[in-house]
Amino acid sequence: MIVSHLTSSFVALTACLSACAGAQDFPNIHINYTVIPGIFLQDDPSTNASTFNFTASNFGLINRTYPSDSSCPDRAHSTQWQRLAHYLSTLNAHSSENQRYSLLFLARHGEGYHNAAESYFGTPAWNCYWSELDGNGTVTWADAHLTPTGINQALTVNRFWKHLIEDEKITPPDTYYTSPLFRCLQTANFTFSGLDLPSKNPFIPTIKELFREGISAHTCDRRSNKTYIHANFPSYKFEKGFPEEDPYWTPLHAETQTDQDVRSKKVLDDVFSNDRSTYISVTAHSGEITSLLRVLGHREFRLSTGAAIPVLVKATTVKGQGPTTTTQAFTSVSTCATAPTIRASSCNDCSCCK
Repeated sequence: MIVSHLTSSFVALTACLSACAGAQDFPNIHINYTVIPGIFLQDDPSTNASTFNFTASNFGLINRTYPSDSSCPDRAHSTQWQRLAHYLSTLNAHSSENQRYSLLFLARHGEGYHNAAESYFGTPAWNCYWSELDGNGTVTWADAHLTPTGINQALTVNRFWKHLIEDEKITPPDTYYTSPLFRCLQTANFTFSGLDLPSKNPFIPTIKELFREGISAHTCDRRSNKTYIHANFPSYKFEKGFPEEDPYWTPLHAETQTDQDVRSKKVLDDVFSNDRSTYISVTAHSGEITSLLRVLGHREFRLSTGAAIPVLVKATTVKGQGPTTTTQAFTSVSTCATAPTIRASSCNDCSCCK
């Protein structure tokens, strides 16, 4: 079955992108992003994302010297993270008015019931049939919650952060952002709750609509309503204008990669235009983090469930019109009338239906 009309979700997304706060509200300026290389192992093309262990490698932080080390307080007893913090502070102190440096902590949610369902049914059957349903009568994966494995993954990261704060003297995030999808809301909570965080920067995340996963026909990408989210996470903040119902997800329609990158740029511009924090945490999804990395100019680095990476970014506000971007209509999605039985890992679409 193929539905070809222009969806209301595309119209809503286009309207939101036009209304989003940030540098794009001012047509004569735009923001350019540059990743500062040589800080983390994940920046190096030789680092294999599929085998990378961020907890065993100190978040991938390279043991190196910095140009600012000579002025680092108590340099002889400083940790690598303390010296990086001093270097980052020095970069910002000497940067021009239109430049700033920030360390982004990009975290993927832990395993959700949709991840477990795809593994159980196989990717072809999942993409062509099961993913368009809310569940199978036993398990619900619409706006999927974390599995017990996913919860344990987030708690592992919580213990890692505890070690980093206590032993490595890392500077924890100044601000926290999360996707509105339930698995991310949960992951952020399990990851940062109970940590010894600065009283001036407590864990009170802001829910931002555009940090959500690529909008697909899968029901796991349809968020719950605002009332339900608030009831489950009452301390979280909603960004201004967050609507009660999901305005974007429409059955059997999917956002293009181009559109996802456009909204990823928009939400980054929104954050960098309105938040002067140096250390920023974003809890999102595999596809959305991949999109954010593309926008930032970072090499592709796929994260497994529960994984996270830091990225050191220079943001430069530039006068003049930025590159022209054109949004596209959501594409219609083909599905199978009945679940295919084939489980071939090389097959990802309805050509595999049997």
